[in-house]
Amino acid sequence: MTGFVMAGDDIALVTQTVLLERQGRDRAWWDQMRACYWPDAAVRLSWYQGDGPGFVTASEAMTGRGDASVHRLSPPAVRIVGDRALAEVPAGIEVRTEIGGVLADLASYTRIVYRLERRGGRWGIAALDCVYGRDTCLPAVPGETVTIPAAELAPYRPSYAILSWHLARRGYPPSTDLLGDDRPEETAAFYAEVRDWLGG
Repeated sequence: MTGFVMAGDDIALVTQTVLLERQGRDRAWWDQMRACYWPDAAVRLSWYQGDGPGFVTASEAMTGRGDASVHRLSPPAVRIVGDRALAEVPAGIEVRTEIGGVLADLASYTRIVYRLERRGGRWGIAALDCVYGRDTCLPAVPGETVTIPAAELAPYRPSYAILSWHLARRGYPPSTDLLGDDRPEETAAFYAEVRDWLGG
């Protein structure tokens, strides 16, 4: 991986690749983030669907507009078969924003599913998908009240309704057909698909 010296077993290398990708995203270290993706990687999440390098460029533009988020990660679960790897990372997407003049903390809970391939002796991300679970929004200052009219949330999926509402008001039209715990059959089919992919 350009710019990195990494050694160790494949599980450690895969784990560090996905962690470095998220660190690059959160810290605005775009070269680091970009180095984690293969050029033909596919990314599908709430506000972006496209290739990996394009996702980095779009993330940089989003951050440049003042729309930053932080990803609080849990330990990844990693499976490797040959030159393919699957890493699932439970994550909380944290956004500080203002709603109706009140400073608020939005948290969207998701599982980031990475598919990685080893090419030319190094691991890189071949696909990134998110499985959305739920989201919350609380006042940053105790005692204040955050109000989001139910009618404004109604058009969005329950697994990521508040996140979708926030993205839409910031000018990022959210996708409505992503993976989520509110659609368990689709999510089960996705996991079956990635397991098949892992097995080659």
